[in-house]
Order: sequence, then C-alpha cells, then structure tokens
Amino acid sequence: MIDVKNFKTSETLKNGMVVTIRAVRPGDKDLFVELFNNLDPETIYKRFFQRKTSLSETDLKNLTEVDFVHNVGLIATIPGPEREVIIGVARYILLPSAQEGQLSAEVAFTVEEDYRGQGLASSMMRHIITIAREQGLKSLKAEVLAGNNAMFKVINRSGLPVQTEYLPGEILFTLLL
Repeated sequence: MIDVKNFKTSETLKNGMVVTIRAVRPGDKDLFVELFNNLDPETIYKRFFQRKTSLSETDLKNLTEVDFVHNVGLIATIPGPEREVIIGVARYILLPSAQEGQLSAEVAFTVEEDYRGQGLASSMMRHIITIAREQGLKSLKAEVLAGNNAMFKVINRSGLPVQTEYLPGEILFTLLL
C-alpha cells in the first residue's frame, strides 16, 4: 500500500539529472508561485485553458491543500540555491461518477519548459497511474488543447488503452486503468 501523503522517490531524467518526485504539501505555496512565474504564457494557457498572470489564493489552495483521496498532487523538484525548486506538477481530481465502481479522475501535468523532453512527464504519469490504480480508479481523463503535442505524446506513451473524443478546440482522452 502506497503512503500517498508521504510519497517520495527519485528519478533520473534522460539527461542524467536526478529529480525528486514527492507529494504536494500545504507549505509548497511559495514554490508554486515561483514555478508559475517561470512558466511561459503559452504553457500557462495550455495548463489552465486561459490567460493568467498570477495564481490566486484559491488557485494556491487548490494546488497545495490536497486530501490524497479526492485529489492527489505530486511535484518534481530539484535542489535550488536556498530551497528546492518545482520543475513539474502532476495531479488528479476525482470526477463525479455516474456508476458505482467506475471511479474516474481528471489528470493534468505541467513541466517547466527547460526540463521538457527529458521524460519527466512520463515518469510522473507512471506514478499517478500507480496511485490511481491503488485507490481503485478505473480511468483518468485528460482535456488537452488541440496542438498540445507534448501532452499527446505523454498520453500515447502511457502504455494504457486510450479512448479519444474530439471536441471544439480540444481533445478529451480517457486512459483506461
């Protein structure tokens, strides 16, 4: 049984960099603000489906105050000069379920631009899948803007059966666990 609240592991990226992937904590708010301020506007748009120039208090609460039952959050960090630095985020939030036993969650990822293409999102996806399966989820859903090829690759590399639904301007992927 995974202790999700205290989850912590190390992963080596394609470039040899070692990152820590761990559970989000309420005290990570400043780290999330730092990450957000380092993201390109296009990355922010792809993650939030809107233009944002800052994270609200509600955003920060939603990102960091997770219960690890209805919502799960993982971050990838590297050591910084004074404290760790977030370079990636993976999370899921349970969706209302129409049928008992068909638990599903919406999943989302963000990787800081300087660390893309190194396998970080795929690594975080593996951990999210493991946690979701252990918690009894049957599927993960990802709403992805059309043109977000990086996320398409992560989903296709997950190794899971995927159902695809095309919507105006976006694609809804359902990854079957």
